[in-house]
Amino acid sequence: MVNHSLPPDAFGDRFAIEHLPLARKATGYAVQMLGTDKLIDRGTRDFLPIRSAALNGLFDSFDAAHAAARAWVDKHCPNPDDHHLAIVPATYDPVLQRHVLIYGVLCDHP
Repeated sequence: MVNHSLPPDAFGDRFAIEHLPLARKATGYAVQMLGTDKLIDRGTRDFLPIRSAALNGLFDSFDAAHAAARAWVDKHCPNPDDHHLAIVPATYDPVLQRHVLIYGVLCDHP
C-alpha cells in the first residue's frame, strides 16, 4: 500500500451536512466514484452500486469518509491525481431499501 500525499480537498471541499441547503435530507457522508452510482462500502472498502443490499456506504463524518477514500487511493491508484472520487452527502431510504445519492450521479469530468 502506497501512502500518497493528498491535499485536504482531494475529494472535494469539506462540508457539514447540517449546513447544506438540500432538497432531501442527507444522513451521512459517502464516497462516490464519479460517473457511477457506486459508493465505498464501509465493511469491505470496495465500491458497490447504491442498489446493492450489501452496501453500507454512509460515514458519520467527513473525516471518516476522507480516510476511506484516501485508503482506497493508496491501494488502487498508482497516480493519486487519477482517483475520480468525491465525498458527497447521501442517505438511506428504508422504503426502497437502498442508498440515495442526494446530487445523483456526478460526472467524472466537469
